[in-house]
Amino acid sequence: MSRLLGSMLLALLVAAALPVTAKPFVPDDDTAVLERLPEKSDPSLAVLKRQRAALAQAPADPALAAPVARRAIEAARATGDPRFLGQAQAALAPWWTADDAPPAILVLRATLKQSTHDFDGARNDLDRIIAARPSDGQALLTRATVLTVQGRYADAERDCARLAAIAQELVAATCAAAPVSLSGDASGAYRTLMRALSRSPAADRGLQAWAYALAAEIAARRGEYKDADAHFRTALALDRRDSYLLGAYADFLLDRQQAAEVVELLRNETTNDALFLRLVLAEARLAGRTPVVQSTFVAHRDELAARFDAARRRGDIVHRREEARYVLSLEGDARRALALAQANWAVQREPADLRILAEAAKAAGDAIARSTADSWIAAHHLEDATLLAVMGSAK
Repeated sequence: MSRLLGSMLLALLVAAALPVTAKPFVPDDDTAVLERLPEKSDPSLAVLKRQRAALAQAPADPALAAPVARRAIEAARATGDPRFLGQAQAALAPWWTADDAPPAILVLRATLKQSTHDFDGARNDLDRIIAARPSDGQALLTRATVLTVQGRYADAERDCARLAAIAQELVAATCAAAPVSLSGDASGAYRTLMRALSRSPAADRGLQAWAYALAAEIAARRGEYKDADAHFRTALALDRRDSYLLGAYADFLLDRQQAAEVVELLRNETTNDALFLRLVLAEARLAGRTPVVQSTFVAHRDELAARFDAARRRGDIVHRREEARYVLSLEGDARRALALAQANWAVQREPADLRILAEAAKAAGDAIARSTADSWIAAHHLEDATLLAVMGSAK
């Protein structure tokens, strides 16, 4: 999944979204029991339960709905469980289609829309907020991230530049580093980000984790793998529960042929589909070592296949990148993987999306799809050592 809004909640103390792994489920009956949550071990879930109880008494009160949606999104980011996103959407139900929703509700609504890849819908909500409140920092930050996911880097940079006047240095630097690093100046983006990190207050752990994760990704794209690994480890020390961060580091380790480390990192992360995919990919590389490892891999592979099948049946399009990776790496069906990668590329355009498109095009021997990747790299002067290796090997 994409970086999307990640830890931006901690940057400006308002809602952000995780790279979700499934379409949020909204039950028809508010009394339906979905799962008994570990409230005793996670006080934030107990707080969410109390907030939802208060909202049930006044469901049209935005002052009660916004905190419920915000904390549910936090829980989704921390746990990788998309059902919390369903709770957030249920809290916002009275305003889900309203053009005159309060600004705080609009930001949360935009966050949830982008979580299901309705990026245009999210941006429309954010455009409305910024038109009325040009200095709304959260809206600017959120829109910049959505624009970056869509590959509209110049537009994203403009929003980050506006943010620089109203937000702390590390927020603005991290905002700008994402689009700048993907459009020809990864080195400059990295230097600016590291300089801002060196001056960031130590108390801003969540914000620093977000920034270090981005620094790690930029370093990896530049081929500076030792620095990338150090940054990933620093970010994980700051926030071990961030599902996006775990996935990004797992991908980095897979590229370094460190499958055993991925299994150790993700052995308990089987409820989050995106992380489960990385675990299965790692297990596939180790499957022949012992009968137990082989048996575990086969069981996990079959379960993951069933999850993708269920997602397709309910019309969930969020999984396309992950499913393309699964189909290519574990089923060996290059043509179907390419179709999934192309459908995904039409919606989101991050380096990981380009990579699976290039890999599937290579495997399928599709020169036209390959030219799409070549053209994107040339047009944006993209620096990505691993991707360029993939592209080079396809020549």
